[in-house]
Amino acid sequence: MGGVSLKVNGQPVLGGEDASQTLIELLRDQLGLTGTHAGCDTAQCGACTVLVDGLAVKSCNVLVRQLPGAEVQSIEALAAPDGTLHPMQQAFGQHHALQCGYCTPGMVMRAVAMAAEDVPAEPDAVRPALAGNLCRCTGYSGIVTAVCQGLRQMRAAP
Repeated sequence: MGGVSLKVNGQPVLGGEDASQTLIELLRDQLGLTGTHAGCDTAQCGACTVLVDGLAVKSCNVLVRQLPGAEVQSIEALAAPDGTLHPMQQAFGQHHALQCGYCTPGMVMRAVAMAAEDVPAEPDAVRPALAGNLCRCTGYSGIVTAVCQGLRQMRAAP
């Protein structure tokens, strides 16, 4: 049984030699990309959210075998090569949208996907769009404010 070719953070990768390998296992165990967090392993918490072909996907719940030719982006690739943070990362920092930080990479990746989904940068639109990502610490107020600001900044950037 052969593997599956895909790209992770712009780099070609071969994974899925084991038919049961999940995307989070590929990222964390095979590639050492530990910014994507394993939370519940049942696609309930969203800590493992990454982008697959631009869409937010819970990486604990997708097999690498389902992703031939896919483009996967993890939190490690979000900042610019020179270290400049992505506008969504900046907004999370400015609005103290984290406490323990465990959910933060998944929240940020989900929020980045919202820009392509045309989610309005308004709290009443952002809250339901974040429903699949759980935080046990913050109460969401700072997260929602950060996502709104991040969306505005992403849309204003050239």
